[in-house]
Amino acid sequence: MAELATTFVSLSAESRTFVIMKLYFEAEKYLKDPLSLSNVFNDSKLTNSPKHIYALVSLTRRYESYIAYIIKRACLDVGKRPKGATNEVIRLLVHDFLFSSRGRIQSGKHPVKEWFLLNKARLQAEMTRLKVKHGVKLVEDFEVAQDDDESEFVSDIRWVRINKVKCTRDDITKVIPELKLQMVDDLSDVTGPGKCYIDPYIPYLFGLHKRDKLTSTKAYLEGSVIIQDRASCFPSHILNYNHVHTQVIDACAAPGNKTTHSASYMDLSKDPESCVYAFERDKERVGTLRTMCNKALNKKTHLLIQVTHADFTSTKPEEFPQVTGLVVDPSCSGSGIRGRAADAVDHTRLQKLANFQFAIMKHALQFPLATKVVYSTCSIHAEENERVTVDLLRDPAISQLGWTLASREDVIPRWERRGWPEEFRAIASTEAACERLAAGCVRSNPGEDGGIGFFAACFIKKDDGSKEEEPEEEEVPEEWTGFEG
Repeated sequence: MAELATTFVSLSAESRTFVIMKLYFEAEKYLKDPLSLSNVFNDSKLTNSPKHIYALVSLTRRYESYIAYIIKRACLDVGKRPKGATNEVIRLLVHDFLFSSRGRIQSGKHPVKEWFLLNKARLQAEMTRLKVKHGVKLVEDFEVAQDDDESEFVSDIRWVRINKVKCTRDDITKVIPELKLQMVDDLSDVTGPGKCYIDPYIPYLFGLHKRDKLTSTKAYLEGSVIIQDRASCFPSHILNYNHVHTQVIDACAAPGNKTTHSASYMDLSKDPESCVYAFERDKERVGTLRTMCNKALNKKTHLLIQVTHADFTSTKPEEFPQVTGLVVDPSCSGSGIRGRAADAVDHTRLQKLANFQFAIMKHALQFPLATKVVYSTCSIHAEENERVTVDLLRDPAISQLGWTLASREDVIPRWERRGWPEEFRAIASTEAACERLAAGCVRSNPGEDGGIGFFAACFIKKDDGSKEEEPEEEEVPEEWTGFEG
């Protein structure tokens, strides 16, 4: 396994210390939000090499469950820490100290490093115990894909979609000719580089092998194709598969994959007022969002996405009278992302997250002309998924507005894995009613379904006289079988 390497030219000792320590601070946000990692190459503000950061984060995630075990055993997760010693920075430091070939922190003197090395003996002792426990002598001998909590998250598939906002071609083999792709009939046939699977659920989405050198292709660098997990594509497709919404909101937009995907379901030539209003409250993440959107758009479509640095819950619904659809993908535990399963379930934290998720969704459901709102998380926990959905449905104000869950025919009908029916017993009197409500939700199991763990629920307004009250079966994914020739 290739290890990290960095070359520093013409740097004084002082500046070299600053830049190298900054490596961990710059990598921190990408470890915290792994879905944004593919955007690291677009981050022009980085001091360190994007490739270096990508490698550090990827390798830390590779040994995530072991790193979490050592941190807990060495008690680094409790007690007083210096400023900057966040959970993510500690995980990155543990990787470099114990799991990299050089076995050292890439920094000169720094308060975080000095604090970390005070625990040097305990860390090394726990690493020795871990090796004995697993019967290994070398780091590379750890079974990262087997016999631990991470095994269900492993997938060799990298999902990529053609960006229809910028690219007019449908044939992925012509969009990315460098990869010399060969189409296969089943996802399991993507056994190595050069194999490509046409996703039957999301138009213009393809499954490639993770070893395909996609990020160096012209199409990727120009924004004609975008890396996005299949399940992450569900919300925008559920919202607007029938192209009826011309003004929509992405309430928690960064890093921008869902935003640009939502834009791909619109056509400025048919409605010049079409727009995705993208909100992001975090200053750093809004920069990533703007970069992502600028890369995905061109001169003709640059007005299709309007990025706003603001907390979505501070917006006034009446100021968006033409918005009919919203995607709400708020902060969550991230338990559906590879490596997070090793974390102990903190029910207090889950409840706090659920309260936030409920609040932001309740705000979204107040928009006067909204007829569809899609709620999603990359969590596997019912507390953040079905239970938030149930709490919204039983809320008197929401109920009075006429919101309910869509029928299965309106929510990727051919996708088999739905919501958990037993979670709807609090608001449904029969098993059939529970099943019907659960059918308005979709789930994706990490690894097993070819990507991350995910949940989405489709809310529709039942008394507005819109066509969505009695939704027709999806036609686009049923008919779309890829390109010809």
